[in-house]
Amino acid sequence: MTKYLISFPSSAMRFPQEDLQSVSDAAHAVVQEAKDAGVWVFGGGIDESVPPVMVDGTGTVIEATYPETKHLEGGYTVLEVPTREEALEWAAKIAVACRCAQEVRAFQYDPAS
Repeated sequence: MTKYLISFPSSAMRFPQEDLQSVSDAAHAVVQEAKDAGVWVFGGGIDESVPPVMVDGTGTVIEATYPETKHLEGGYTVLEVPTREEALEWAAKIAVACRCAQEVRAFQYDPAS
């Protein structure tokens, strides 16, 4: 089976503040459905209040990012499913719950993971 990353930037979630609880409830319901189906691997949102850091091979830590990932934020779900079509079906469920389109990417196969 293949693991898929389903994600969205936080800026894509546009809904009235009073809908936050219903969006949260809907998202948690999809998470529970994925867990019940045995396809859930991991999920969550990037804590945008914590600045990213870079750590080099010597252990030196600096507050920085790669230029390509400077704006990495939002919500992420990793599912393991047998087909791309099933990953797209789950992405559609998440899109409905979160009220925004989802990006889907496949992880390369690694027998050790």
